[in-house]
Amino acid sequence: MNGASRDALATARERLDALTDNTSVDAAKLAGELAAVTALLDREVSLRRVITDPAQSGEAKAELAGRLLGGQVGGETLDLVSGMVRSRWSRSRDLVDSLEVLAATADLTAAQANGALDDVEDELFRFGRIVSANTELRAALTDRSATTAAKSELLRSLLGGKANAVTERLVTRLVTHPRGRSLEAGLESLSKVAAERRGRMVATVTTAVPLSDVQKQRLGAVLAKLYGRPMHLNLDVDPTVLGGISVRVGDEVIDGTIADRIAEASRRMAG
Repeated sequence: MNGASRDALATARERLDALTDNTSVDAAKLAGELAAVTALLDREVSLRRVITDPAQSGEAKAELAGRLLGGQVGGETLDLVSGMVRSRWSRSRDLVDSLEVLAATADLTAAQANGALDDVEDELFRFGRIVSANTELRAALTDRSATTAAKSELLRSLLGGKANAVTERLVTRLVTHPRGRSLEAGLESLSKVAAERRGRMVATVTTAVPLSDVQKQRLGAVLAKLYGRPMHLNLDVDPTVLGGISVRVGDEVIDGTIADRIAEASRRMAG
């Protein structure tokens, strides 16, 4: 996403933050309604094009959104969507992508308000590892012939009562409405949104044996210093690593082939 769309998303994020800062706003309800609008616009391509048409005035597009959504969603959701359709978008799909990001952000805000954001981040990561290790489960969750109800029921049996309700909602929306993404890419995107909620980055750390609490703290401090931002660690144990440590931050991999960084991290972890 770039240009006008990037600016429009940034403005929408600010509006969402202002809404959810108000404790009277139900962030989980807001997330559900934003997700419903996302599904509507993803399905109705012609409508999406109309409300992102740069030749139409912002007020005309906001009025159309009001007629379509009025009575279907709450006032906060309608205000947020109306503001978004008034903005200029580089591509019509960018509006839908942004609504999806805001829906996830609202759900994660609800988790943060309940002190459960760390749990949700960890559960998303662990679920991704479970899916990667179980080809039959992945096939069932990505089967295009399976109904939404069947996939939802499968996820309910896997996550219901075992994971945070926010985790279950996020994963269910991803699985039932993947919007052309792989399951792995969708989970990674959710992890990034969760990290951004705290203004921090995500590092996926793979080691042959589990790290001690002291090692985790030292590694987190080293990576935070390297990247200039707080770091959330997603920890994975893989015996095939055969010793050492591999760290992935975004598209960058820090491992034995990057001698200077891994040597520094190893020295600091060893104390």
